[in-house]
Amino acid sequence: MAKVDVRKGMPPRKLDRAAFEARFRSRFVDPVFGPLEKELTAIVAAAWDAYAEGRKAPLTRAAGPGFADPDYQIALDWLAAREAIIAAQARHDDPHGPARVLLINGSSRTEHTCPGEMSKTWRLVQIARQIFDGRGFAVDVLDLSRTVSEFGRTIHPCKACASTAMPLCHWPCSCYPNYSLGQVHDWMNEIYPLWVAAHGIMIVTPVNWYHVPAGLKAMLDRLVCADGGNPDPSSTHGKNAAQAKQLELDGWPYPRHLAGRLFATVVHGDTAGAETLRRSLVDRGRSAGGNHVQVARRRSGRGRRLRRLLRALRHQPRGARPRRRVPGRGARRRGHLVRGGRGATRRQARRGGAGVSGAKAEVKRRHLRAQRSNPEQRARRVRLLVCFIALRAPRNDG
Repeated sequence: MAKVDVRKGMPPRKLDRAAFEARFRSRFVDPVFGPLEKELTAIVAAAWDAYAEGRKAPLTRAAGPGFADPDYQIALDWLAAREAIIAAQARHDDPHGPARVLLINGSSRTEHTCPGEMSKTWRLVQIARQIFDGRGFAVDVLDLSRTVSEFGRTIHPCKACASTAMPLCHWPCSCYPNYSLGQVHDWMNEIYPLWVAAHGIMIVTPVNWYHVPAGLKAMLDRLVCADGGNPDPSSTHGKNAAQAKQLELDGWPYPRHLAGRLFATVVHGDTAGAETLRRSLVDRGRSAGGNHVQVARRRSGRGRRLRRLLRALRHQPRGARPRRRVPGRGARRRGHLVRGGRGATRRQARRGGAGVSGAKAEVKRRHLRAQRSNPEQRARRVRLLVCFIALRAPRNDG
């Protein structure tokens, strides 16, 4: 058995009573709390006791049957989140239910706070919603701008438990809420079921200095537990790093809890960065085990990119062939597929033969597999509608 080494040596973070009370009272600077000084003093004392004793999860119960350690005390918050995810998975797997789409507004810009105006991203999301609603889809909209405009709507940062060992990263995340540190109002326990229930997820986001907005980044970081996360916190007895490392050394299956979903990205920006960000989001979606359709929106190149995407979704027309590489022609240098030519027959296209690249042959194979199961048929409908939405989307008006 390999020796487990848990590395430590960072400076302590524990506050003394004076520093803790100063920070705690800073949220009550409004003069309206002045007459409540006596009550506030008692609340500060209770909060200090919870902090000093480190009561991260004050409400727990025994895990019970189905867990590695049935006697381990698990937080009620985590158990409630787990039940919500199980119910969402049942909705996803129901063959008689509607196809479900999750539309995500990644912009933090909103008329309800400092910017004073709705975002272009929100307008794109509304266009997508109208089209999906008109085609009979069940649509959920996740508006991440609420993290900056709504009280108690927070996505706390990922603590990177997976970098210690994947079994230490629980599904759903058990890092929050942490009542002793005041890390509460975590939105992710409501967001996880939305992702699980969906057959297709479309992320619409602007470019903020070559990156996604902070709220979207926080959510994507916290979704790391969906790609290999541990569904049984009792197997590591909470956050026991040594036990988690040993589990990983013994062999960890890395379960993909969102496998089979269809992901789509719409990235728009006024200047540079859309293509770089699109590639990053596509890689992230594929790493989670999903199929990805991507649309990067910029001021130039929109029509060419969407036509190429549409051809791929149609599984290549008869006679499709790679363009020759001709110096001085940007589109041809990149080897885009075009109509015409005599490079491939229908039989060759089905087999992935001459004139059709391996990626396009894989699209054809996905199409054939989609005809065998109802959930995959839903995914194909989502794929086609994603392309239709992209073609309908208005030009970025800056």
